[in-house]
Amino acid sequence: MKKILLVGNPNVGKSVVFSRLTGVHVVASNYSGTTVEYTVGKMRIDSQNAEVIDIPGTYSLSPESKAEQVASEMITNFKENDGNIFVNIIDATNLERNLALTLELVKKKIPLIVCLNMWDETKHTGIDINVNKLEEILGVPIVTTTAITGEGIKQLVTQFHNSTISSFSFQDKWKAIGQIIEDVQVLKHRHHTFAERLGDASIHKFYGIPISLFILFAAFTIIRFIGETMITYILEPIFNGLWAPVVMKLSSLLTDHSIIHNIIIGKLVNGQIDFVESLGLLTTGLFVPIAMVLPYIIGFYLVLSFLEDSGYLPRLGVLVDNMMHRLGIHGLAIVPMLLGLGCNVPGAMATRILDTRRERFIATTMMAIAVPCFAQLAMIIGLIGKFGAIAFALVFGTLFIVWMVLGFLLNKVMKGESPEIFVEIPPYRLPSIRVLMKKLRMRVWYFIKEALPFMLLGVLFMNVLYALHIIDFIGNSTAPIITGILGLPKEAVGALIVGFLRKDVAIGMLSPLNMSMGQLVIASVVLTMYFPCIATFTVMLKELGLKDMLKSSAIMIFSSLLVGGIMNLFI
Repeated sequence: MKKILLVGNPNVGKSVVFSRLTGVHVVASNYSGTTVEYTVGKMRIDSQNAEVIDIPGTYSLSPESKAEQVASEMITNFKENDGNIFVNIIDATNLERNLALTLELVKKKIPLIVCLNMWDETKHTGIDINVNKLEEILGVPIVTTTAITGEGIKQLVTQFHNSTISSFSFQDKWKAIGQIIEDVQVLKHRHHTFAERLGDASIHKFYGIPISLFILFAAFTIIRFIGETMITYILEPIFNGLWAPVVMKLSSLLTDHSIIHNIIIGKLVNGQIDFVESLGLLTTGLFVPIAMVLPYIIGFYLVLSFLEDSGYLPRLGVLVDNMMHRLGIHGLAIVPMLLGLGCNVPGAMATRILDTRRERFIATTMMAIAVPCFAQLAMIIGLIGKFGAIAFALVFGTLFIVWMVLGFLLNKVMKGESPEIFVEIPPYRLPSIRVLMKKLRMRVWYFIKEALPFMLLGVLFMNVLYALHIIDFIGNSTAPIITGILGLPKEAVGALIVGFLRKDVAIGMLSPLNMSMGQLVIASVVLTMYFPCIATFTVMLKELGLKDMLKSSAIMIFSSLLVGGIMNLFI
């Protein structure tokens, strides 16, 4: 099967071109022996199937990071196979910088097509490129595209048959680039646009902070609106109006089988199904992930994808870089932290963007301990919402302080340095609706695939433990810790156990225990801190290795008991 490799610098629109070429059926894979991902999709060329591979973004074939090393190896490996095509995606507004990689590809003597992407922005930025002259110099087909709108993509596909090995030769790369720029590019004077002024203000040390606070406040307001609207007007009516009668009918058939009834249906509250408190496979097991958590996940990933594709997240990374360095990580670590707010699993995987093992350990540990996923956030809000702003301030204020102190201490204790941030800041752009929806669909499906089985497994596991009276035994055994240090009722041990499977379910299990505000605040903080859910735990094992995962786990247990004990003294 013919393979088409998309090669280019980071932030040149490769993923948008890839999306235009492949549609929706894509697979993300790890490169052999690494945790670096690349994406594979399929398209048809003249009734023949072809693979399109979006390799990691790289500035050079002389690698300085693991991602660049993988990109270089993939280019070398695929060069050896006949019929493969290399498409070099270039940001047309940064031609000089992008040509450095282009000339390295030319030197490889591979079948090449150059794609000048973001062509529409050259008109807005006063850049005039003589495409015919550039094509003549490089000796390979050149296509101009605006991938976000689809302009030029058809022309790019028609050029796949015309990929050419360049006969262009040079001695000094940068001297050659300078001559090319002089021959093909003309810059015209123009005034700064509003988007450019906003982009500069976004990373300004004074203006950037209020802008970031406004954007994050607006983001979470939108997330909450989407979540609450879906729950109130769509999902709760479906469960209460359509599903509850079915489950009640099944309940009447299982009344003589108490153990099976408790596992499948759970307990009845005032003779009716309570989808939060019944704790059955077909009640709480389905309601919590689908009707309480999924709506917020949809809202979160929609907003996150917009912030990614608009160009704001790299600016946020630059803005917080100084603070993050004090915690042993650089500014781009804000990305896995924000992803962790949606789900800790992709958050842990996103720490791959950090350069050193030390940074990845610090960032993963900080996120697993002090960054609750949105599923858990939704449950915490429902649990302590009746106590108002004071309860929210105690929970989230404590977690933020823990996050800061933990990072500061790990930075002091662990040997090593945090490399400086090195990131290309793209101009602000209006994201493509099609690409946003594709990202949303992939991320939501990933959450459903990961969350729902573990949710059902967690409910089943807990119901079996209750039926065998194992929870009572563990509760009695751990009473000195649960009731003595943390000040919680021993019944809360069930929530702590199931929290290892699903944190959101565990927090929901605290609701029927009629605890005080202080107890609910402590329980929410401890459940957030003490262990990630088993899905995140598995990813941590894969990303950090057994030794570092055990270190991180020990830090979690110690810090959660310490913080919970301190809170019990003062709340």
